[in-house]
Amino acid sequence: MRGRLTVAITALASLLPVMPVFADSQKTTGLPSSSFPLGVPGLAKTTSKMVIPGIEYITLRHGTNKDGYTVSVLAGANDAFTQRTAEKQALAVQMAGFEPVVVKFTRPAIADYPAQDYWMVRVGQWPLSEKKEADKVVKELKKAGVSAKADYTGDDGFVTAGPWSMKILMVDPRSFRGSFAASLGKKTAVRERVTDMAKGSGAIAGVNGGFFDIHTGAAYRGDPTGISVVGGKLLSEAVEGRTAVVLKGRTARITELKSAVNVAAGGALAPVAGVNRVGKDGELVLYTEEFGASTPKVGATEVVIDPDGVVTAVRSPGAKIMKGMRVLQGVGAGADWLAAYAPEGGKVQLKTTVTDLRKKRTVPLTPDTHIVGGGVGLVKNGKTWITASTDGMANINMIVRRHPRTLAGVTRNGKLILAVVDGRAPGQTVGASFHEAARVMQWLGARDAINLDGGGSSAMVVKGKVVNKPSDGAERAVGDALLIKP
Repeated sequence: MRGRLTVAITALASLLPVMPVFADSQKTTGLPSSSFPLGVPGLAKTTSKMVIPGIEYITLRHGTNKDGYTVSVLAGANDAFTQRTAEKQALAVQMAGFEPVVVKFTRPAIADYPAQDYWMVRVGQWPLSEKKEADKVVKELKKAGVSAKADYTGDDGFVTAGPWSMKILMVDPRSFRGSFAASLGKKTAVRERVTDMAKGSGAIAGVNGGFFDIHTGAAYRGDPTGISVVGGKLLSEAVEGRTAVVLKGRTARITELKSAVNVAAGGALAPVAGVNRVGKDGELVLYTEEFGASTPKVGATEVVIDPDGVVTAVRSPGAKIMKGMRVLQGVGAGADWLAAYAPEGGKVQLKTTVTDLRKKRTVPLTPDTHIVGGGVGLVKNGKTWITASTDGMANINMIVRRHPRTLAGVTRNGKLILAVVDGRAPGQTVGASFHEAARVMQWLGARDAINLDGGGSSAMVVKGKVVNKPSDGAERAVGDALLIKP
């Protein structure tokens, strides 16, 4: 690697490859007859079987590995930065005795976030079998005070030949006689594996649901970061405008939602800010029996409410929620409100509404209504529509780089598509970027599609077994699941 110290400015190929040409046939009945939409044009290798009438399970592989390793220079924790920072890092690499390559690329525009140019600094290229050589360079750069990492180029989001490994479930409501459901497991406060949630619900198949709060207290990390409705009961509030999957019986649709919980007591009305999560200053937070843990020791006051809306106790936070009861906890001004309007023996009324923002009407919270909040919208009315900013995922790592993905989509004729793209397995499967995930769901026929939680959380369960290969090496406990019940 040592030698003439030069800097090459390189613009990599588009992050959005041209759609491949169409092929003539496809063996798997549930898949389209066109080429797989990623990588080199051609039909994917697939196998298919019916799990039960109406549920087709498909395995898919496409592409070959042509990627290897490079060394990506870091500034802080980032490997992409401004041109000025890139030039500074490139100079540091030169001073360490290596020849840097400055790579300019454009993060593509998405529905709610404009395109932007970035620069990377890289050193060397090695085949997949020679990762140790990249590791050696990382160590030598570290000795010279330059932070870097060995980087598998199949993960970086630029043009690749793959390979891709996917598991797909297609559920046709015309012949499927079961139902769809959401599950947060035995307790909303804690995480649980999809296999356990499927077993507990009697489900024949399922995938992991949306993102969960990893930044809250360890005892409460099962809390979804968006909406969750199970059996018509709101168990986690919506982040207004985020995309979700609404399930009712054996029908599914994808839309944007908002939720509201309001409390009336003592002639006063107040908003409830959260459901089954740790409260913040000034908030009222509602806890249901599904929370499954003692309420967080936050704030000064909470009231216990029976099924008739009567306040049966006023107590300090940090106690259990008895079966059939609800607890309303106040933090700061929220605690003052409870003290003023919700005394022991008083009456409290709680009203919950969920609104479909596309249809601009209320979603009936019936016993067969379930909602899984996702992470990022991908496809809307058949067109790519990525909402990473609205969903708090507007960064290069999430938009551009390839990761394992769990995806859900609905076709024009009402089929539910669940797909898991495995990733983070160099030479075996590269995962997908948001744009690639959208392409795949469009290819599968989705009119609307959403990205659920991914990475090590991605898991598909069929008949009690995990059928994909989670990138953690084993199935991860997650916040919630989307289940198919026979």
